[in-house]
Amino acid sequence: MIIPAFDLIDGRAVRLYQGDYLNKKNYDINLSCCLEEYKSKGIKIIHLVDLDGAKNSENRQIELFEKILSNTTVSIQIGGGIRTTKDISTLLDLGVKRVVIGSSVIHNKNKVKKWLKMYGSESIVLALDIKINNNKKEIYIDGWQKRTNFILEEIIEYFLPSGLKHILCTDISKDGTLLGPNFNLYKEITNSFKSIHFQASGGIATLKDIISLKKTGIKSVIIGRSLLEKKFTIEEAFKCWQSES
Repeated sequence: MIIPAFDLIDGRAVRLYQGDYLNKKNYDINLSCCLEEYKSKGIKIIHLVDLDGAKNSENRQIELFEKILSNTTVSIQIGGGIRTTKDISTLLDLGVKRVVIGSSVIHNKNKVKKWLKMYGSESIVLALDIKINNNKKEIYIDGWQKRTNFILEEIIEYFLPSGLKHILCTDISKDGTLLGPNFNLYKEITNSFKSIHFQASGGIATLKDIISLKKTGIKSVIIGRSLLEKKFTIEEAFKCWQSES
């Protein structure tokens, strides 16, 4: 599945390079029009990142999301600083299809297990951001600023008994670079965890990247900058994905 992505600050679409708020690029787009266009082209779900909420939970863009969800029928997946049960309930009550949990996966593992049970595996996506050091997939949190003592595989194993199904896995070194994804990473983890629906994110620059990602066995690919900068069209991306089915 192709999942277009929009990172949002104060209601505007932006891209951060390597997660750096000081290295930001603005895009002049009409988000509501983009969502409807993508839906008309066959897209099933859109990924939105609340960068304001990620930086400060008091600044969550709830009014914006409420407006978006009342004006579109395409499914929405939202991440960015979601830390509490109230955060999740508020978004799901608005009509969000899936809520993406990031740093809380490490900070509050027991709470995340409860969320998986409470809301169901279809409503929760774990965002696991990694850097590969000495062949270890080390997890980073808090806007990629903090290296944890956990590796990707052990965190997946920890949550599997709680019904974990959806994981958004990003190789931080690739994000926002347009240098191509880490194909070996996705091939390895899809082979190791066949019950997980992995979403690949980071580095996608060409249609060939999409075809190669599909061959790794991942279920979805999140595409942000390359669509915003018209490296290819949504129709071309969708066609590539379908042709590899």
